[in-house]
Amino acid sequence: MSTKPKSPRTSLKLPITLAVIMIVLLVMLIVGWVLTTVFAATENRPHSSMYWVFLPIGSLFLSLILAGTITYLVLSIKIINLNRRQSNFINSVTHELKSPLASLKLYLQTLTRYEVSREEKLKFYSGMMEELERLDTLINQVLRAGQLEAGHQIGEFPEEVNLREVLESAIRSVVTLHHVKPEQIQLACDDVKMLVSRVPLEMIFRNLIDNGIKYGGEPPQVEIRVRRMGQKKIAVKITDNGNGIPPKMRKKVFQRFVRLGRELERRRKGTGLGLYIVRMCLRQLDGEIRVRENKHGPGSIFYVLLPVNTATKEETYTHNKTETYVPNTD
Repeated sequence: MSTKPKSPRTSLKLPITLAVIMIVLLVMLIVGWVLTTVFAATENRPHSSMYWVFLPIGSLFLSLILAGTITYLVLSIKIINLNRRQSNFINSVTHELKSPLASLKLYLQTLTRYEVSREEKLKFYSGMMEELERLDTLINQVLRAGQLEAGHQIGEFPEEVNLREVLESAIRSVVTLHHVKPEQIQLACDDVKMLVSRVPLEMIFRNLIDNGIKYGGEPPQVEIRVRRMGQKKIAVKITDNGNGIPPKMRKKVFQRFVRLGRELERRRKGTGLGLYIVRMCLRQLDGEIRVRENKHGPGSIFYVLLPVNTATKEETYTHNKTETYVPNTD
């Protein structure tokens, strides 16, 4: 069962309610203090009976106000960090949009102003198609993130899906997008049937493999291994050879707009939404994801745990075989 994410409007209710409660408590504390002072002056005693009545109540209110102030401060810091990440997101998206648009403009200006050969035209058309694919990927990613944030379900009803086919499709997309060699992505997976919604499953592995190539070493290498965890779970291990993720950032990278390093110093393309989409899609599928350090070399390891309903009970699975994935050229 998926959990509906909190919308920005819903998240604002907590600090507003907290502020109102603290104001009411402060007013009541001041009124109690005034009444205690008045009664003490009337009875000519520094500690009247009202004093002992209002002392524990006032102490409780003061403690609540202190706790509310600390909570409000924490919420304010979170909002400031979110605004900073949103600003970084706007900067990165602006750059991601301007770059392909500038390339398309240059291609079109060249084609309209100069006579070019047929081979050059084909080369230009291919480059324009690549830039359009890049724009389409960016726009779809932003739209998907918005849908997930609003609590919308991605994909249709569960269907019988071959996990190997989904992984192969994701690999083909990443190989085409980043112009990497097929040998740079290794896949170890037999045919595994799952009863699951196909669209979020594809988005999970496309984003994870894309992340491994994008932030991998020189050259980037990604290894994917699949194995069963009992009869009801499938574990997918995705290893890259990048710089790794610091321990304190291993949970934060799944938040919206979070990227490692400073926005203006980054050389990698991205919007900070890929891993957020992965987390939200896994929540929809009742799955889990964990990040670990690669103890056998550089990079990080992403473990994806998914529930599975096999279509055939007698289906066997082995995970000791490793092979290099070669895209189907038919």
